[in-house]
Amino acid sequence: MPVAAFADEVAITTTSAESQQQPNLYDLKNGSLQINYSTSGIDGKPHFSYTKNKVHLSFSGDEIRTAETDLGTVVSVTTTMTVDSGSTSFSILIPKINLDSTKKSTIKTQGIETKHTFSMIPTFNKGQVDTYKVIGLTGKVSFVMF
Repeated sequence: MPVAAFADEVAITTTSAESQQQPNLYDLKNGSLQINYSTSGIDGKPHFSYTKNKVHLSFSGDEIRTAETDLGTVVSVTTTMTVDSGSTSFSILIPKINLDSTKKSTIKTQGIETKHTFSMIPTFNKGQVDTYKVIGLTGKVSFVMF
């Protein structure tokens, strides 16, 4: 951090990178798919809601998985789980965003629906077991106080 001294005063200046505010609330959509994600809520836990057609699922805390990658932050939830045929997860790619003084912005990103197949019969668990559907998402992001 650069420091400049003037007579009896010390003025501290910050670089623009140090003052950038990151969003903590994401409202994304594509057609009937609506995603709301907050990195933290009033309870201190992250929250993720997934609405597709008339199905609404809510997740919080450890039900939400995050991974920092070179692409950005990948946020994932399990949307369906079966004991005998696999599961489906939904992930969103959260890009790096620097908010301006309004603490709001718009984004374009990707959601990925992954079908994880599984069979109770071991011989059927060969080859590719994950398939992907990539969904373009647009929406608004902001920084809010919880």
